[in-house]
Amino acid sequence: MRLIRRLPKIGFTNPTRIDYAVVNLGTLDRLPAGTLVTAALLREKALLRGRIGLPVKVLAVGELSHALTVEAHAFSSTAKAKIEAAGGSCKVVKS
Repeated sequence: MRLIRRLPKIGFTNPTRIDYAVVNLGTLDRLPAGTLVTAALLREKALLRGRIGLPVKVLAVGELSHALTVEAHAFSSTAKAKIEAAGGSCKVVKS
C-alpha cells in the first residue's frame, strides 16, 4: 500500500475562526439587579470559562429574571432578546 494512503488524515482548520469565552444567561442571573456586567467583572467573580484574553459571547441557556446591563463582544440573538425582555440592555464591545 502506498505511503500516502497509510498516513492518518487530518481535518480542515478554519484560519478565520474566532474562539469565544462563553457565558450563559443562567450564570448572569446570579448577579444582583442593575449590575453592569463586563468581561473583567465576570473574570473577577469566576463566572467566565475559557482562556484569558478571549472575547466574550453571551448565550441564551437559562433564564434572566431581572434587568442587567451587559457589555460583551457578541450575543446570540435569543440571548439579546431575553436580556431586553427582562428590562436590561446589551452593548457590543469592540476588542
